[in-house]
Amino acid sequence: MDMNQYLEVFIDESKEHLQTCSEQLLELEKNPHDLAIVNEIFRSAHTLKGMSATMGYEDLANLTHKMENVLDAIRNGKIALNSEIFDVIFQAVDDLEAMVFSIADGGDGKRDVTLVVNKLEMIEKGESPSGAAAADETSVALAIEFMPEAIKYDEFELTVLQQSKEQGFESYEISIYLREDCLLKAARVFMVFEVLEKLGEVIKSTPSAEMLEEEKFDQHFTVTFITKEPVIDLQKMIMKVSEVEKVEIQPIETDKFKHQENNVGPIAPVPNKEEKSPGIQSNEEHEPESKKSSGSRNTSSKTIRVNIERLDILMNLFEELVIDRGRLEQISRELNNQELHETVERMSRVSGDLQNIILNMRMVPVETVFNRFPKMVRTLARDLNKKINLEIIGAETELDRTVIDEIGDPLVHLLRNAMDHGIETPEIRLANGKPEEGTVVLKAYHSGNHVFIEISDDGAGISRDRVLKKAIGNGIISEENGAALSDKQVYELIFASGFSTAEVISDISGRGVGLDVVKNTIESLGGSVSIDSKPGAGSTFLIQLPLTLSIISVMLVEIQREKFAVPLSSIIETAIIKKEDILNAHNQQVIDFRGKVLPLLFLKDIFEVPLHTEDDDFYSVVIVRKGDKMAGLVVDTFIGQQEIVLKSLGNYLNNVFAISGATILGDGQVALIVDCNALIK
Repeated sequence: MDMNQYLEVFIDESKEHLQTCSEQLLELEKNPHDLAIVNEIFRSAHTLKGMSATMGYEDLANLTHKMENVLDAIRNGKIALNSEIFDVIFQAVDDLEAMVFSIADGGDGKRDVTLVVNKLEMIEKGESPSGAAAADETSVALAIEFMPEAIKYDEFELTVLQQSKEQGFESYEISIYLREDCLLKAARVFMVFEVLEKLGEVIKSTPSAEMLEEEKFDQHFTVTFITKEPVIDLQKMIMKVSEVEKVEIQPIETDKFKHQENNVGPIAPVPNKEEKSPGIQSNEEHEPESKKSSGSRNTSSKTIRVNIERLDILMNLFEELVIDRGRLEQISRELNNQELHETVERMSRVSGDLQNIILNMRMVPVETVFNRFPKMVRTLARDLNKKINLEIIGAETELDRTVIDEIGDPLVHLLRNAMDHGIETPEIRLANGKPEEGTVVLKAYHSGNHVFIEISDDGAGISRDRVLKKAIGNGIISEENGAALSDKQVYELIFASGFSTAEVISDISGRGVGLDVVKNTIESLGGSVSIDSKPGAGSTFLIQLPLTLSIISVMLVEIQREKFAVPLSSIIETAIIKKEDILNAHNQQVIDFRGKVLPLLFLKDIFEVPLHTEDDDFYSVVIVRKGDKMAGLVVDTFIGQQEIVLKSLGNYLNNVFAISGATILGDGQVALIVDCNALIK
């Protein structure tokens, strides 16, 4: 039997079962005596084992079988849960996820899981799994010593490497060998890092920074480094550090990590089904949607899985219909025919309803992104020796799939930032009168045509003086201008490119590479990000995102004989001002707008629109806002509001200043869409 026809179903259902395992393991860790949760995990593992065996993925089936045996012993009271056992089961789930994603990327799903299998077998026998780890300690050490190319990167580190490449940086794995008779190895490591930090940014060290500081390594260590400096200069500078014997620099090709086995991305829940596809072995006890809480079942809903490419095609066809609808409305107004007018009006209502249905079909709950974070927080909290509780609120909030696809990496960085820099260690928290367990809250909610996502923590907050000192030292702002900034404006400085207040090497926070990328990514989606903080009480990052990116509401304006579209989401109001009301301040034309000094931007000058008519005594102004900053866009005429289809300018015009795309109007003309964020920036 040809099983390829069932591959897509197998991958979707496998991801679903593994997501259930991850969620329920986190729940079981909080309630280790709740056998209903163990049964839930067992059912998912049992079903996954059967599916894998049926599809011929023996490695996947064997590892699941070993995990299933341990779970069966736990639910039968033969094994008592402890932290060691939880760690091993989590590792098994991580390996299973890597196998499934390997299959999804066209691989064979094979993976060396000898270590975790040995640990599971020892647990099943009632022995401590730490013995298996000790047996493999020598081979692991050799892998670090002699295989620097085998360095593995997690999702966040890969994102930093890829986005740094896009910004013109080069990435390298730099292997540094110290002399055999080197006595103060940690001091030499510090000196090497001091040299490197003057030339670029350290992304990762192998062994970890902590192990290097404690001299838990032989004579060799590797750093992952991004820079714009030539390789020969890097080598010369590092070799100047005494007792460094050899330096090997290997360029990193980020493309080769695309299908890295341990690079496990988000596991997205998929729609439930009432019927299983033939050829996929299932368990009668299991219902895919039963993952909200242990021991509870939701009623199956009649749903089908639809390939997202089909939805994209449907959306593109409807976008063409929207363009033609606008043309028909214009013709109807020009001809002034009552019957035509009524027909077009009815067609507009029907197409409007169809538009809502199609947009809703593309909406995906943010839980598809949020679901990966609890396990990530658990792992990082252990690495940082901190106690952190992640609270997720509003996971059912929906966003367009295109936005969902892009928002995951910025959220990963902000969460890591909150855990690394925000939440204090248990000792410091207790000394400051706080509970030893810190709290990070991830919250999503709708408001108007936007979705807001908040990442807040009850940690140390942000030090205004420290941020300001760093910003002045980096030349981001002058000391005189810095003194005039409000606290909120000072906090916004951390989004500047390359800004970092980190004083020690950290593999968690990304060493200052990221917050500017976070901001750029969110703004490229038509959103914004702001920050607020109270020293000693914590910080809050607020992300504002549009519900969808495909069809947007705009204000059409005219400049000379050219039409432009300004997104309504950026507009506060429109105004008519007299020419004589315009003032000059610091070589900038401004107006007094409701008691505030508002800069004026003349779009005809910015976009170099050919002049056909002279200025008159009155100006039409569109007041736009980005965060707490505002500006007035001076245009010739307001045409009116309209829903338009956002079209890309293509690869050749992707760097046009302050233009985010274009649209085709009802009369066939092309109108450029103004990027207000870029203008105000």
